[in-house]
Amino acid sequence: MLILVSIIKLLAEIALMALLGQGVLAVLAGAKRDQNVFYQLLQVMTRPFIAGTRLITPKVVLQRHVPIVAALLLFFVWLAATFAKISICVQIGVEACK
Repeated sequence: MLILVSIIKLLAEIALMALLGQGVLAVLAGAKRDQNVFYQLLQVMTRPFIAGTRLITPKVVLQRHVPIVAALLLFFVWLAATFAKISICVQIGVEACK
């Protein structure tokens, strides 16, 4: 169970960092961000999370707000996984979690 929680936590961390990097590059590159190779790479990494968020959000939510909602959802998944990992480590002992 600890490995599953750790994997979920790691995936959320990677996706959050990719979304953050994509946002920073969007601000820095401006209108030419679609031509930036690193932006395209981050876009490929975050596409499944953004598409999944689009599926669960109502159509009232604008497309430009979906990455923000995805980041919030991923943050809550990361938070839940962190608390679950702490709980598991307290139960089995901190030495077993290393």
